[in-house]
Amino acid sequence: MQEFSFVETKRIGSTCHFTLTGRVHAKEASYMEHTLENAIRSGSERIIINMCLVYVFTSAAIRVILATYKKLKGRGGTLKIENPSENVQNVIGMVALDELLLR
Repeated sequence: MQEFSFVETKRIGSTCHFTLTGRVHAKEASYMEHTLENAIRSGSERIIINMCLVYVFTSAAIRVILATYKKLKGRGGTLKIENPSENVQNVIGMVALDELLLR
């Protein structure tokens, strides 16, 4: 399995693309939160996160994703998840956020 990684892969105007890989527990979710907050502070209004290689997606990760979604929505922006792994799809579906977050 691939190690945790959360990197900005592309920025076009106010749209910022990230790729998330590996296992996302509390420590990794904290790093994600910090990185996403920096993206919003630097002007990102639309965030898209590719999650095709995420193997573990915990409640800590859901909390960060949902908090970021709410921040962006409050500013007229959006957050979407693209290419979710089966694990991500299952977790997001269990908490009934699939229609809100999946692209």
